[in-house]
Amino acid sequence: MPVFSIPLSGLTASSTALSAIANNLANLNTVGYKQTRVTFRDLFYQTVGSTGAGNPLQVGAGAAIGSLDTIFTGGNIETSGVPTDVAVTGDGFFVVQKDGANQYTRAGNFAVNSDGWLVTEDGYTVMGYPSVNGTIDTTAGLAALQLGKGQINPPTATSYLQMKANLDSGAAVGDSYSTSVTVYDSLGATHVLTYKFDKTAANNWDYSITLPGADTGAATPTILKTGTLTFDGNGKLTAPATDVTGITITGLANGAANLTLDWHVYEANGNPMLTQMAAPSDAASSYQNGFSSGALLDFSIGPDGTIEGSFTNGIKTLGQIALASFQNVQGLQRLGRNNFGATLASGQASVGSPGNGGRGTLSGGALELSNVDIANEFAKLIIAQRAFQANARTITAFDEITQETINLKR
Repeated sequence: MPVFSIPLSGLTASSTALSAIANNLANLNTVGYKQTRVTFRDLFYQTVGSTGAGNPLQVGAGAAIGSLDTIFTGGNIETSGVPTDVAVTGDGFFVVQKDGANQYTRAGNFAVNSDGWLVTEDGYTVMGYPSVNGTIDTTAGLAALQLGKGQINPPTATSYLQMKANLDSGAAVGDSYSTSVTVYDSLGATHVLTYKFDKTAANNWDYSITLPGADTGAATPTILKTGTLTFDGNGKLTAPATDVTGITITGLANGAANLTLDWHVYEANGNPMLTQMAAPSDAASSYQNGFSSGALLDFSIGPDGTIEGSFTNGIKTLGQIALASFQNVQGLQRLGRNNFGATLASGQASVGSPGNGGRGTLSGGALELSNVDIANEFAKLIIAQRAFQANARTITAFDEITQETINLKR
């Protein structure tokens, strides 16, 4: 007699395949979605005898779902222009956390919440390595990333300054030239240092560096440093032979910490920045390394996951997005909401910086789209539909055979 369980198993397997294909098509536009592939396997066999040659005679018991594999090939990368959007190229998953539990995703459509944290669209916190004073330590544990516009980049006091200047070799003894350089204290307040150069003899100039008396509460300008500059017959500085160090500002009226800075009169290659030529005395350029406090204006995410913040006072590293990789990605469990969970089959997550350890790189301002191929899914849909119809027709045939058998007694 026909065994109805055989075509029934085919109906069940085909129905599962249709559901998986329908889910793929439903997620055609889901960010970072990875399609599911259905494979079938046959069931056990019943041996009903053997041939004269000893070959077994076996009857199959039907079919079942062999596996529901997730295809982790990369989806197309689409530029969005949104700074919080991030796409992964290559292997790896973003690490996201909620209620202390880590989950993993390929969907990089992030946002900054009201508290300034980088989060997923469902409120999961995106994990990475925050910077400490602009430095990232990837050996430290994962933490949330703060990207709120209210961030302040604290001021940095000036520790050195430099200027490129020429002193007129044709100036008469007793002539002088003055210029100024602005520096910053530990509170980010500015102070103007005045440089005065007095010609004392051929190829010799005295200099003095002063600070306005109001900056320290004094009635007259404070002299910070004095010295002598000596040039050779080619207008090249010969003395001092090294940079001028130990310029100290104490007792600032605004309560800032004492300021100690160096005056670099030589470039890194040893060339002097001060010259004495037959040209008007002039300071062509000056530079100092301090700055005042600044607010975060914008940020960008680099290929290695580094987040560079643009502040009103310059650029500062805010942190780095981490990526996780697994020995067996097929062992990951789908949790919905574009997230995956680690299992015993997948192994523990190996977390690190993008571009290292086999992990992919990131594209800021872009999104990874679903890797579902609509044409391929429609072809699979037709095949699964035909399989379902064929098994249904087999059940109809078995029913007719059974009915004919019952009718034999009439």
